[in-house]
Amino acid sequence: MVQSPIFTTIRLNNIQLKNRIIKSATYEGLSVNGAVTDRLIDWHRQIVLGGVAMTTLAYCAVNDEGATFENQIVVNEASIDGLKSFTAAIHKAGGLCSIQLAHCGFFSRNKKLKSRPISPTRTFNNLGLFSGIPFSRTMTEDDIDSTLSDFAEAAVIAKESGFDAIELHAGHGYLLSQFLSPAFNRRKDDYGGSIEKRPKFPTEVLQSIRRSVGKDFPILIKMNVSDGFKGGLGLEDAKRVASTFEKAGVDGLVLSGGFTNTSPFFLLRGDIPIKQMVQVERNWLQKIGIMLFGPVIIKKLPFNELFFLGAAQQIRRVVNIPIVYIGGVTSLQNMESVLSDGFELIALGRPLIHDAQFINRLESGEVNKTGCTYCNQCIPEIDRDGVRCVL
Repeated sequence: MVQSPIFTTIRLNNIQLKNRIIKSATYEGLSVNGAVTDRLIDWHRQIVLGGVAMTTLAYCAVNDEGATFENQIVVNEASIDGLKSFTAAIHKAGGLCSIQLAHCGFFSRNKKLKSRPISPTRTFNNLGLFSGIPFSRTMTEDDIDSTLSDFAEAAVIAKESGFDAIELHAGHGYLLSQFLSPAFNRRKDDYGGSIEKRPKFPTEVLQSIRRSVGKDFPILIKMNVSDGFKGGLGLEDAKRVASTFEKAGVDGLVLSGGFTNTSPFFLLRGDIPIKQMVQVERNWLQKIGIMLFGPVIIKKLPFNELFFLGAAQQIRRVVNIPIVYIGGVTSLQNMESVLSDGFELIALGRPLIHDAQFINRLESGEVNKTGCTYCNQCIPEIDRDGVRCVL
């Protein structure tokens, strides 16, 4: 067996992880009508059996209007049985499980919405243009209050369903990220404008969840080191946000970047599978749009190992809480380098989609690097029949 700090235990609030690897929050496309399925459970179960300490059930909406897609999991009374089945299976397999709580904000293509999607300020919704919801509406104080309650209620359901931790999604352009971004938060009240005000609502969500689940329950926040486009949240503001979250009592940060509707491959890097994206798109107008404008609009960024490390190191210098590193981790050497730079945990996505047994193979010495080529064809596969590696 390989001896490495990667395979040492670590505590996060009241839980102990058997090693330093977390399955990052990625949408698998394996839920149906807002509910957990056996396929989804087994997919995560295989990841845990493959050696990760904790897997993350991702993009779980806190209410119906917070779901980007019709099939996305919604955390409510109706989903409790499925969530309990998920946690029981993961625990039986020897792992821990976190749940990512999110709200899509304005970028929704969910035709089940009863009204226009909400956002900090009214904005154009390019993701929903061909689904008949091209604009959002500005959140009122009542919207803010009810959304706060929905996050807190979802957190209670998550805890009672057996999850070991919560990851609050304040990155990638989802609602809380929209509040943090100067490009999309142009409010004139206490929730917008300056960097001192823009974190107010995400921080209130964090504090509301903390009151609901107690001080001993682990809460992580995923946030951007950068939105990845001009006029969005930049690194200097991200450092201020990270410090704000630390002071508000979060147990750790998961650092990422990019906006799903504006700079989607900023958080992925590598190839852009336009042909496959066109193939799986069911909306013909959207299909034509991707075909004609995808190569122009979606900016290609080369894949480099540890591509977020420089930005993450700057955030590491301003907070003292645990940080989960994401971005271009391909090998055991990369992982050890990240730990030596002062990061406590590492989240992996595509290497585990490529090989669920990757961590076991690393620890046994069978491999020392992922076989993932970062072709990103696993992404359109989500909409075909659920995520898978095409290699």
